[in-house]
Amino acid sequence: MGTSPLYVYAGTFPDGITVDDDLYGVLSLIIYTLLLLSLLKYVFIVLWANDNGDGGTFALYSLISRYAKVSLIPNQQAEDAMVSNYKLQTPSTRMRRAQWMKQKLEGSVRVQVALFIITILATSMVIGDGVLTPCISGKIVIISIVILLLLFAIQRLGTDKVGYSFAPIIFIWFLLIGGIGIYNLFKYDVGVLRAFNPKYIVDYFKRNGKQGWISLGGVILCITGTEAMFADLGHFNIRAIQISFSFLLLPSVSLAYIGQAAYLTKYPANVGDTFYKSIPGPLFWPTFIVAVAASIIASQAMISGAFAIIWQSQSLGCFPRVKVMHTSAKYEGQVYIPEINFVLAVACVIVTAVFRTTVRIGNAYGKILYSNLAGIAVVFVMTITTFMVTLIMLLIWQTSIWWITLFVVVFGGVELVYLSSVLYKFVQGGYLPLAFAFILMMMMGIWHYVHVKKYKFELHNIVSSDYIRELAQKQTLRRIPGIGLLYSELVQGVPPIFSHFTEKIPSIHSVVVIVSIKQLPIPHVEIAERYLFRQVEPSDFRLYRCVVRYGYIDALEEPKVFERSLIQQLKNYIEEENILRKSDAPRQSEVQLEELNDNTKPRSGSSTVHIEETLEQNILSNETHSSERISIEKSHKIEEEKQIIEKELEKGVVYLVGEADVMAKQDSSILKKIIVNYIYNFMRRNSRQGDRVLMIPRDKLLKVGMTYEI
Repeated sequence: MGTSPLYVYAGTFPDGITVDDDLYGVLSLIIYTLLLLSLLKYVFIVLWANDNGDGGTFALYSLISRYAKVSLIPNQQAEDAMVSNYKLQTPSTRMRRAQWMKQKLEGSVRVQVALFIITILATSMVIGDGVLTPCISGKIVIISIVILLLLFAIQRLGTDKVGYSFAPIIFIWFLLIGGIGIYNLFKYDVGVLRAFNPKYIVDYFKRNGKQGWISLGGVILCITGTEAMFADLGHFNIRAIQISFSFLLLPSVSLAYIGQAAYLTKYPANVGDTFYKSIPGPLFWPTFIVAVAASIIASQAMISGAFAIIWQSQSLGCFPRVKVMHTSAKYEGQVYIPEINFVLAVACVIVTAVFRTTVRIGNAYGKILYSNLAGIAVVFVMTITTFMVTLIMLLIWQTSIWWITLFVVVFGGVELVYLSSVLYKFVQGGYLPLAFAFILMMMMGIWHYVHVKKYKFELHNIVSSDYIRELAQKQTLRRIPGIGLLYSELVQGVPPIFSHFTEKIPSIHSVVVIVSIKQLPIPHVEIAERYLFRQVEPSDFRLYRCVVRYGYIDALEEPKVFERSLIQQLKNYIEEENILRKSDAPRQSEVQLEELNDNTKPRSGSSTVHIEETLEQNILSNETHSSERISIEKSHKIEEEKQIIEKELEKGVVYLVGEADVMAKQDSSILKKIIVNYIYNFMRRNSRQGDRVLMIPRDKLLKVGMTYEI
């Protein structure tokens, strides 16, 4: 948003300024768009709709998903609500509309699908903006491409290092554009300050009618980057953004627009290159150099935002697996994704080369073309954010209906007017962001669709308890020394890959832990709350289930660290189970697979799985149980089990990873076969495999193949 003064007036007046009062009308539009949408809506309202400090469309979606069960993946567990960061204030019984809204969201699959589609659409638009924003910077094609390649080459250094290096430059930039704005204001025409009167907006539309409405596509560029500010919230805090925006960015860019308007009253013919033409002679080259650097920084914000969004979407099962590198020990949300960096770099270079070689940079039509490209992405995402924040107001904040109505009418109404304007110019280059977003959205939608289908296949084909009992009694089953970690996405029951493994290889490790890596719709899960254990009957078979829960910004540990942490938590679980429960009490934590077969099938009208694995929290006071003592026999049993686990750990850990080939059923439609058999499998083959994502050492890996027909 700080670099928008470079091109806003050129994008708004592609045919030049014909009436002086039009300049006042556009300046008034710019001022009140900044105040209304950027300052009032985002800085003072939307920033508070964060998910434990993280912003962006996926953060809004995860916040809604945590409050109302709208996730399409049926892996919800009652224990998830016990995680400290997961807790939310439940809706008051007096607020019937909050309960009504919650029931509507949870009871309608169509609404859930629509909400998901809206989320990935907005996400795709923001990523698309990461392609478009760097292309607008610069004055010469070859220089622009060189700067772009340099920009993407240094991404591996991390956002914090790049950002700290450029912080003084961006501060100088704001001082320069603000100072030049004041200089131009007093030198050319102080009278432009009359644009603070909103009457000029009304007169502008009366005078220009349809053309005035079309010109809004250029005005909207004054708030480019506002959504990225929200998406990058995890790098800062709300107060810091509010202070810096209100006292540095907003005054500087406002003065820049006012100063340019004053200059244009004397030289309206220079509207195609207002910013550089209005710079005082001695300051031209210093300002030009700082402008290039500021453009790079603006592009950096969009690119880092794209990395963060793709990381979040991958964690929630909405994007193919890619390599995620954490570039900062201080900021968890700062990541670098090599594959995405390469794709963005190629896309930016192509867009820059194609559009800048077909249209001269000094041409007014070139400016309006770029306004079409960026404007559609900007307004689409802002409109979707308004919709999702409205849901949060209804469902979570329980705001007064009058304030909600005012929020929707004012902000939603203004954004819809802007949206209609940029869509009108769709054929003038506006198709590019929509086409780019559509491709990304299709990728995310197909990946998530097959991911959900695959999960449901495993859920409906879980291994029965009879099979486990028979397997435990088989004399032909060989127990191998060591611990086997069998990975599965299924968070309840024993996955079908287990029976497939034991049938093909009639051997099993002395201790087997079925590990499920689960991403919760929260940013972070504390280590103490990360592991959720259950034991599968019979107990002497030593088959355990473990759900390892991460937030969507949590990083996976190194294998050795993970092994030691998991085994320690397993020993703690064995000890707690024997201490907290009497010897003659039923083991509630043991998985009863007969009940699981009946209870894990989703009920009609809801994607929520009701699981028997719920472990009720037994809060034991010291006074009540101070007289109880653990018997020597039980104490010996605990130590014996812990020693067995430790002994098997010393013999080695083997990772058993199921590689499932997913195919559409023979009777499926042609469209489904194309989606599953070709598009999805193409993305799966060209994305990172599960063992590489989990960083499993090759010498400890054993893959088991299986085909799923969905």
